[in-house]
Amino acid sequence: MGKLMGKIAVITGANSGIGLASAKRFAAEGATVFMCGRRQKELDAAVAEVGGNARGIQADVSNMADLDRLFDTVKREAGSIDVLFANAGGGEFAPLGQITEEHFDATFATNVKGTLFTVQKALPLLKDGASVILTGSTAQISGTPAFSVYSASKAAIRNFARCWIIDLAPRKIRVNVLAPGATSTPGWHGLASDDGTHQAMVNFVESTTPLGRLANPEESASAALFLASDESSFVNGIELFVDGGSAQV
Repeated sequence: MGKLMGKIAVITGANSGIGLASAKRFAAEGATVFMCGRRQKELDAAVAEVGGNARGIQADVSNMADLDRLFDTVKREAGSIDVLFANAGGGEFAPLGQITEEHFDATFATNVKGTLFTVQKALPLLKDGASVILTGSTAQISGTPAFSVYSASKAAIRNFARCWIIDLAPRKIRVNVLAPGATSTPGWHGLASDDGTHQAMVNFVESTTPLGRLANPEESASAALFLASDESSFVNGIELFVDGGSAQV
């Protein structure tokens, strides 16, 4: 029997990368997975990859009406949620001195506002004892040149988990942070251009990661499965690093 047999899971940012890999893993373990993404064409392709246990709902997590529509659909079709993986997020490089209001607003709208209201709007559907997973980053505990806005947004995610486990203690809902390191996803590779900086960034990450490589999305999906399943029933409020040791040295 699968580790999530009969469970209802909602994953945001499920079009690609860690979100898509997690949707595949959750579905393979028996969950019915509601996959959320901003781009309909990519979402449709992702849902097709996952197969029959998946349902795609187009939504931008920074848009409150979209979130309402997402959870209205989940309520109508499933009635409740066992696992909520608030994974949608992103960022761009901008050094201090060149940060614009638009850059700040876009990053915090998705990473912070989007995560907050994804969880808050899901509360009426979350079962007592449910698992909530937030996607953080190694950037939440370390300094990265030209990445301060993104890093600050992920530090906020870490503190959300610390506070929410207290708020949700009466309902025994667990909240944990999955903190990936550099992972071979379209989003990560898109951070650098094709003018030579991309390979330089890959080389730097590999040289500063004790395991000497980028992670695969499936490795974070395995960690997400642990946090989603009953195997982590007494794990609450942690940040689980999937970083090859890069943030630990």
